[in-house]
Amino acid sequence: MIDFDNHAHPTRRQVLKAGAAGISGLGIAATLSSSALGAGPGSKGTKKIRYSDLLPHELRQKLDEKPLAYLPLGTLEQHGPHLALGADAIQSEALMLELARRYGGIVFPPIHISPGPPTLIYKGPLPVRMDFWDLVYDPATNVGGDTYWIPDVLYGAVIDGMLAHCKRVGFRAVFADGHGPSRREWVRELKRREDHFGLKLFGVTTGLLKQWKSQTDHAARNETSLMLHDRPDLVDMSRLPKSRADWPVGVGRGGEDPRDASAEYGKECTEASLEVMVKMFRDAGI
Repeated sequence: MIDFDNHAHPTRRQVLKAGAAGISGLGIAATLSSSALGAGPGSKGTKKIRYSDLLPHELRQKLDEKPLAYLPLGTLEQHGPHLALGADAIQSEALMLELARRYGGIVFPPIHISPGPPTLIYKGPLPVRMDFWDLVYDPATNVGGDTYWIPDVLYGAVIDGMLAHCKRVGFRAVFADGHGPSRREWVRELKRREDHFGLKLFGVTTGLLKQWKSQTDHAARNETSLMLHDRPDLVDMSRLPKSRADWPVGVGRGGEDPRDASAEYGKECTEASLEVMVKMFRDAGI
């Protein structure tokens, strides 16, 4: 692990030594969502809750009120023919914006990168579905948009760096969630990062999965409903096959049919997850 105790930026030598050779710094610079810089389409209310919108004195005031940070995790990948490529971070950011409106805290810009293996198993024309590298379409299908990932070691260094600065600025707690591989990495490293940075960290751990209703499938009924609720302008249901006999390319078969999605169900799922997180924050005294 790269040491961030002194809040110094990792040198190129450190990153290369950590096993992240060949990854351009441009990749990190391009990960922050432009939609997060300001209110943007689909936002609700006028209260400032985005880190990027705050003036310095406003940041200090909000930290005094509730030193809680929200970090939306995502990637850029196909989500069937009907959802935007950035759906993962869009959904996680929407949930956290609503949490911040109701409970307090500050929402960081979403990260549109994901941890992944050093090489793709299949090197053809993008037939790999999301980040589960052992599953390909036969015959090969160019699903498009897959995927924006960096090696685990570099992804971990990015998150560690952000947490070091959260500690320095004055946050006491951080909640992060989003895209599946990002969620798993965050939960796997939760205890180590809590001990190392002295922060209270929240994530969708195994014990929460039965209650959790946000991003529980890949572009199927749950995620499609969340997008219909959060950003209907980024959903085109007419792109889905009309026949129920045809399962949509790029939609995970572990979920329910996306053609049964609705904004109402998306709201129901959102409310359930909000309730879980508010209880966790209160129980932890945050």
